[in-house]
Amino acid sequence: MTPLAEIRNKCNIPVIFYDQIGIGKSVFEGVTEKPKEFWTLDLFMDELDNLIAHLGVQNGFDLLGHSWGAMLGAHYASHRHPVGLKHLILSKSTAQLLKVLPADVREAIERHEREGTTDSPEYQQMMGIFYEKHVCKTPWPKVMETSFAAMMQNPTVYHTMIGPSEFTITGTLKSWSCLDQIHTITTPTLLTNGVSDEAQDVCVSPFFHRIPHVKWVQFSQRHMPFLEEEDQARYFQVVADFLTYP
Repeated sequence: MTPLAEIRNKCNIPVIFYDQIGIGKSVFEGVTEKPKEFWTLDLFMDELDNLIAHLGVQNGFDLLGHSWGAMLGAHYASHRHPVGLKHLILSKSTAQLLKVLPADVREAIERHEREGTTDSPEYQQMMGIFYEKHVCKTPWPKVMETSFAAMMQNPTVYHTMIGPSEFTITGTLKSWSCLDQIHTITTPTLLTNGVSDEAQDVCVSPFFHRIPHVKWVQFSQRHMPFLEEEDQARYFQVVADFLTYP
């Protein structure tokens, strides 16, 4: 996510990143021993509320969530209704794409998940095929390699809430939805996804049709437009135009 610091240059506003509890610099002793019931949406919304209050920006701030962050951002805006939220950017919340993969790839994935061998080299190879097609082209930029490496150092939260991979959601977020609440979001909202994104149009469309003040922009590549040279410049311009619109 660190390339999003470019927003500061485009908009002349501070950009704040944070490692959510349980990942990166926010890993704590005993994280692997927490039961799955500990890792709730309320936990992460409370964390965000605490951060905003600590920074003293609760009366005026913008929020950008990417992938899982977009899921959290949508849930936060539709359930907490923070009065100081000026702009909301929901960038590519997740969707399941297992069915569109080649039959041999899909069969191998399903076999390993059924047999509990998702740590096998073959399964990891299948993950690579999926990521190349729907997440980011290879070779990955250094910042993306660093981010994934940090997650895999302690994948407790990812495995608990998502599952072994992006292929099939088996974690606690499997049945997540806030579609019954997003019509209550009053903040101007920007939705983004890519043509070959793992967040396909079928995932984005309900947000577009139910959020009152919304704009949807689609980019030409995959899940990481701020890292793909074909989309990078346009992505930052779209975000800057949205954040600076009166």
